[in-house]
Amino acid sequence: MPASAWAASRVAFVLKGYPRLSETFIAQEILALEQRGLDILIVSLRHQTDRATHPVHGLIRAGLLYLPEYLYQEPRRVWHGWRRSRRRPGYGRARAAWLADLRRDPTPNRVRRFGQALVLAAELPADIDRLHAHFLHTPASVARYAALIAGLDWTVSAHAKDIWTLPAWEKRVKLAEAGWVVTCTEAGRNHLASLAPCQDSVALCYHGLDLEYFPIAPPRANGNDGSDPRNPVLLLSVGRAVAKKGYDDLLAALALLPTGLEWRFVHIGGGALGATLRDRAERMGLSHRIEWRGALAQPEVLAAYRGADLFVLASKVAKDGDRDGLPNVLIEAQSQRLACISTNVSAIPELIQDGATGLLIPPGNPFALADALASLIRDPATRAQLAAAGEWRVRSLFSMGPGIDVLAERFGLDSAPAGGNENGEPALTLALGERP
Repeated sequence: MPASAWAASRVAFVLKGYPRLSETFIAQEILALEQRGLDILIVSLRHQTDRATHPVHGLIRAGLLYLPEYLYQEPRRVWHGWRRSRRRPGYGRARAAWLADLRRDPTPNRVRRFGQALVLAAELPADIDRLHAHFLHTPASVARYAALIAGLDWTVSAHAKDIWTLPAWEKRVKLAEAGWVVTCTEAGRNHLASLAPCQDSVALCYHGLDLEYFPIAPPRANGNDGSDPRNPVLLLSVGRAVAKKGYDDLLAALALLPTGLEWRFVHIGGGALGATLRDRAERMGLSHRIEWRGALAQPEVLAAYRGADLFVLASKVAKDGDRDGLPNVLIEAQSQRLACISTNVSAIPELIQDGATGLLIPPGNPFALADALASLIRDPATRAQLAAAGEWRVRSLFSMGPGIDVLAERFGLDSAPAGGNENGEPALTLALGERP
């Protein structure tokens, strides 16, 4: 449906989980759209798992509906959802679409998504007139089935893992049925456009940062060069401990650094591989130089950016095809005038210009990563030069506003923000997490 045909109304945003420390970019978007006047209901497929939340979550006014995370946990609710949904005119179409998908993907997960869609369609408030999914995989499946049942339009924002691990047949089906599709990198847009009925139906929409509330960092002291044991170079990485982040390669690179080089490494983030990485660091004899801080809230992450000398993210393509899109942590680090080393994977070169605004090395290459680390650890002047250029590029090209303008147009909203929060104060819309 053309963007001009939409009019501002109440929209249900279907998310995999809420609130999540690693998906602050979604919370930032929801708050910004609320400030433009969009009335939102957040629908979450999973309950909260992070103990902490970011300040941005406290500023969001949207209502919250949790669907049954596992169908067996709420059988009565699923039963009532089915009884109510099966009376709707669109139930037959939804069931047929689900059965067609199930034949190609006969998994418990596919059954669960239809059960969640039954509950959503049955419990959706009457004033909701469209659904919007964040991620093209499971949230879009639930949104699609529920929209068919309820006779509503649905749209989707695609990101990273959902683009690169979803089967091509499923991407084609969803791209053909969604009212519109946006995604946050040009690499992802090109890939989805090649599968869509019309290449123009997939739009680029960078997340960016709200730079008004992501202030310029205080000046750093004169940089150290790794020669003083009392003043080691502080390396920082923020990201989930999952395969695509390449922390196994990063540990291998750290082990290759010259013995006389003085450095410390800080990791921030949760993730399933955390214990495995800590054990590996112990076996490599690196533990005394590494601090594992776990998942942290925004103010602590911001302080870490400002206290570090060098940021590193060794992203790569995982064995299942999963990969980063454009990691928000790189944008955040550069906004704080922090030199960055990363890899030339996916959309990272859309942000970092190798040798000009940061360093890019081939993915899965600990030797190249070690060389880049050693070079910048020893050279504070080059770190400062790259950091300044990276900050200028982020503040010039990667602010949040243009992306929100794209979404506001598609939701039929005014182009200008509605103002501050309910207390009349400007809203904090930092994005200090990253996409799954």
